[in-house]
Amino acid sequence: MANLQGFDANTIKPANDLEPIPVGKYVAVITDSEMKPTKSGAGNYLQLTFQVIEGEHANRLLWVRLNLDNPNATAVEIARRELSAICRAVGVLTPTDSTDLHNLPCNIHVKVKRRSDTGELQNEVKGYSRRDASAQPIAASELSSTAASSPDSSGTDTPPWQR
Repeated sequence: MANLQGFDANTIKPANDLEPIPVGKYVAVITDSEMKPTKSGAGNYLQLTFQVIEGEHANRLLWVRLNLDNPNATAVEIARRELSAICRAVGVLTPTDSTDLHNLPCNIHVKVKRRSDTGELQNEVKGYSRRDASAQPIAASELSSTAASSPDSSGTDTPPWQR
């Protein structure tokens, strides 16, 4: 149970129901990563959180799960190949920790699929590519919605990942 004393929904704009973003390529960065146990408990997956940083869908989040520790060798091989694609897209070929992949812009290739359990549409990341040849890390503080949409300290509208 959580104490909600002092919260007044009358003063807060409610969250919108988020529909999947359209199929396409989006510039995004990994903002979070975490190893989590699989549902069966027989392995672990790396969950990556991608944040879109440009365009109409800026600040939307998408998640990728990589079965890096799993009794199914095929699942592990697929996950390792996907991780290789991510590493190549962000320009870090030998990461020592998943945080080495954070805040580096890349293109994510987004599809829309129907969930088998509920029939609802959801996004799925199906590929990765380099954004440009000179990807530079983005400070986590620059990923906030205000930093991405407001002029920088030099008075230009240059996005933080292009400075």
